[in-house]
Amino acid sequence: NRRKKKDDNILEIPSIPNPFPELCCSPFASVLSASLLPKATSRKKQVIKVYSEDDTSRALEVPSDITARDVCQLLILKNHYIDDHSWTLFEQLTHRGLGRAIEDHELVMEVQSSWVMEEENKLYFRKNYAKYEFFKNPLSFFPDHMISFPSEIDAAVSHSGILQMFLSSSTYPEIHGYLHAKEQGKKAWKKMYFLLRRSGLYFSTKGTSKEPRHLQFFCEFSNSDMYMSLTGKKVSGAPTNYGFCFKPNKSGGTRDLKQLCADDEQSRTCWMTAIRLLKYGMQLYQNYLQPYQGRSGCSPLNVTPMRSISENSLVAMDFSGHRSRIIENPTEALSVAVEEGLAWRRRGCLRLNSHGSPIAMSNMGMSIHRSQSWFHHKISREEAQRLILQHGLVDGVFLVRDSQSNPKTFVLSLSHGLKIKHFQIVPLEDDGKLFYTLDDGHTRFTDLIQLVEFYQLNKGVLPCKLKHYCARIAL
Repeated sequence: NRRKKKDDNILEIPSIPNPFPELCCSPFASVLSASLLPKATSRKKQVIKVYSEDDTSRALEVPSDITARDVCQLLILKNHYIDDHSWTLFEQLTHRGLGRAIEDHELVMEVQSSWVMEEENKLYFRKNYAKYEFFKNPLSFFPDHMISFPSEIDAAVSHSGILQMFLSSSTYPEIHGYLHAKEQGKKAWKKMYFLLRRSGLYFSTKGTSKEPRHLQFFCEFSNSDMYMSLTGKKVSGAPTNYGFCFKPNKSGGTRDLKQLCADDEQSRTCWMTAIRLLKYGMQLYQNYLQPYQGRSGCSPLNVTPMRSISENSLVAMDFSGHRSRIIENPTEALSVAVEEGLAWRRRGCLRLNSHGSPIAMSNMGMSIHRSQSWFHHKISREEAQRLILQHGLVDGVFLVRDSQSNPKTFVLSLSHGLKIKHFQIVPLEDDGKLFYTLDDGHTRFTDLIQLVEFYQLNKGVLPCKLKHYCARIAL
């Protein structure tokens, strides 16, 4: 019995598999079947190349069914960026001078499948603060003179009412206005009256008539993508710089483009936003509400995103007494913050310049802004406008740059009301000290960092506070 029990114990020990089956010529060597592998390993993977604003690039090996949002989340985690829901993947058709923000739910490989091999098309990773801004403030995106509602609906529609109509399957507001169109095979542009309805985009053959016999079909959006013109008048010869077009999903030549041009940025933004809502509908709203919803197959993307620090998650504290207290008065909190910032700056200057001269300290104050992400050294006015436009025309998007007309001054470029405005920062000298001002010396700052921090908290002479800065990120 003992021997039998001992043999049973030996049989219960599991057999150790051969780690090198290819070296064994035995016919009984087990072969691992492909059907026994996990499904995740059978998914095809491809390599994509993503660029940043400073033309650095990064190659990523990703699944074939990865979405644009998953690619952004992967780059955010790899580069340790803070996710504020504004990171976006852009498609740029360099040869044609066109670009668009890829929607979060779109498959990246499907986007690349429409590219022509001879063209140098690129994917860019950058911020777009206006991606879902129309969900927060729809009235600024749809002016009264461009939108009309069905007759059975009251004209006085609230913010939420406009969104409900755009996302509804039964009712849809009508967008109308003049656009410049370029007919296929012709070089001339013609100004016509257009109407956007659920069935597509139409233009009137007789003035502003909306009668069915005067409306002619122009384009539908299920099989085409909408692009913004990045070159303005240079390539297409458009009458203005506010062009956009529709390109079929399948690869095709320039003749397949349906090109349009608006008279101003507000009109172009209205048309493009309405067409996005018409094409994607509730999918856009789900992307806005659930920005972190990724595909289950992308294991690196299931990591909890980094915590984003916002103004609502911070409180002002006073540690001067025996017990700490929360400063509830906004005025007191602001004064304490400014005082603490100035004290920290003085301590930093003393540490950095303890062995230097007053001249060295002054020179450091003049150049300390060059290390800031919002400062762009020697870029033109057109380049500044292009950067702000790429980051989205949301109130408060800004950058600071050198002035080209006056080498000793700087310029603050700011987005407000779907327009880009430029404010000159003038240096002033008083009692041997150098200051910077935006309001002819009424408010003075020792350096540009102090100036930017002040206008991030106070509107002052500006039309709005500084909220989002344009930065050239590196991958």
